[in-house]
Amino acid sequence: MTGDSCEFGFVVIGRNEGERLKQCVLSLPENAIVVYVDSGSTDGSVEWVRDRGINVVELEAHLGFTAARARNAGFQRLRQLAPELTYVQFIDGDCELIRDWPRQALSYLEKHNTVCAVFGRLRERYPSKSIYNWLCDIEWDVPIGEVRAFGGVVMIRANALEVVGGYRDDLVAGEEPELCVRLRARGWRIWRLDGEMAVHDAAMTQFSQWWRRHVRSGYAFAEGAFLHGAAPERHWVRESRRALVWGVILPIVCGLASAIAPPWALATWLVYPLQMLRLFFRGTRPVQDRALLALFQVMARFPEGQGYMKFLGHRMLKQRTPIIESK
Repeated sequence: MTGDSCEFGFVVIGRNEGERLKQCVLSLPENAIVVYVDSGSTDGSVEWVRDRGINVVELEAHLGFTAARARNAGFQRLRQLAPELTYVQFIDGDCELIRDWPRQALSYLEKHNTVCAVFGRLRERYPSKSIYNWLCDIEWDVPIGEVRAFGGVVMIRANALEVVGGYRDDLVAGEEPELCVRLRARGWRIWRLDGEMAVHDAAMTQFSQWWRRHVRSGYAFAEGAFLHGAAPERHWVRESRRALVWGVILPIVCGLASAIAPPWALATWLVYPLQMLRLFFRGTRPVQDRALLALFQVMARFPEGQGYMKFLGHRMLKQRTPIIESK
C-alpha cells in the first residue's frame, strides 16, 4: 500500500488460527503488501493464504516457535519484497484490522517524527461470551497518549525496528515490551491513538486457558526483569516481585503456618481476601465489575508465580524455553 510519502506493508503471524486467520487476511487492504508467517500450523492455514497470492514464510520447527521470531522473519521478507518501505503494520492472525486504522496511524506518524510506533483500541470480539474474554477486553483498553509499550498489533517505523535489531527471537512472551525498552533507550516515543485499531478473538472459554495465559505473563515478568531490571529502566521489576511474593512466598508461608499452628494460623490466608478488598475500593468501574476484577487480579498471582518459577528453573538448568500457549 502506498501513502502520501511512504510505502508500508503488513506482517501477519499465526499458528492454527483457522477461520480467524481468514478474517484477518480479508480485513487487510486488497492492494497491500502482505507477508504471512506460519509457526507450524496443521489446519491448512498455509495453503489457504498461498492460494490468495500472499507471500508465506514457514518457520522451521527445530529452532523453536516464538511470536518474536515470526515477526522478525516476516519483517525481513517484507524488506526483501519492498526495500523502500517506511512503516510496517504487525497484526496477529486472530485479529481483524479496522478499515480506517492504517490511514490514521500513517497520518500520525508522518506528523510526529519522534514517535516510532502507534497503536489504537484493540477490542475483544466476544467479551460477553466468557469472563476470560471480558478480562482481555479490559486489558486491551490502555490510556490514550504516550505510553511505555505496545502489544502485538502495532504500526512501527521500519528504520527504528532495524536499528535496535528487531524483536528478541528467544523470548516466548513479553517480546513487545522488551523491544519498547530498547526503542525508548534510543529516544523514540510510543503513542496510543484515540481510534479503533482491530478486533481480537481470544476464544478463551476455559479456566485452564486463562491460567496458562498468566503463566506466560509471570514468565515474561521474570525474564523482563532479568534482562532490563537495572536502574533506571527497572523493567517489570515490580511485576515480577509481585508474582514471587503473592504467588510463591505467601502461599508457602501461609501453608506452613497452617500446618504448624492450626487452627488460628489459618487466618494468615485472609491476606488474599484483604488484598481483593483493597483492589475493589481502588477501582472506578461499576461494583460488579470491580468485584470480578479484584478476584481475578488476585487469583492471577498464582499462575504468575508459577511462570516466575518456571523461568528460574529454565535459567538455572540452561534449558530452552518451550512455547507456552493458552489456546
